[in-house]
Amino acid sequence: MRSKVPLAVAFFLSVSTVPLCAAGIDDKPVDIQSIQALQARADQAQPREQCFLYAELVHQMTELSVKQYAAGDVEQATTMLQHVQQMAHKIHLSMADNDKRLKNAEILLSHTAFRLKEMLHGSSFEDRPLVEKTLTDVNQARNEAMLQVFRK
Repeated sequence: MRSKVPLAVAFFLSVSTVPLCAAGIDDKPVDIQSIQALQARADQAQPREQCFLYAELVHQMTELSVKQYAAGDVEQATTMLQHVQQMAHKIHLSMADNDKRLKNAEILLSHTAFRLKEMLHGSSFEDRPLVEKTLTDVNQARNEAMLQVFRK
């Protein structure tokens, strides 16, 4: 009986804290000003830091696009997805062997791909090609980041 109590406590703590950690990625409010500030920071950052900052930028832009699409502002969401594609290409160009926080960038890109899949399932037939192309670009950047992580 004594061993069941600590096991139950450990189980309860693990179940209650994991969702808190997982929800932390989307907790920050995202708006155009914060995206612009992050883009300026990423463009001026050291090459070692650019990959993660661009991944964070792609994530925030995707979150904003999902919110815009859900609110019915399809035109703004489409424009934001086109910018996501451009930033995903910048991730590809900025990736180097000595990247700082490369694993964190890969995790952000993985979460972004998940959000884009959700958006794809909820999008209309006309919007699907853009969302699919964006998802492909993000997955390609994520795969490259993962390969870089495993090369280290």
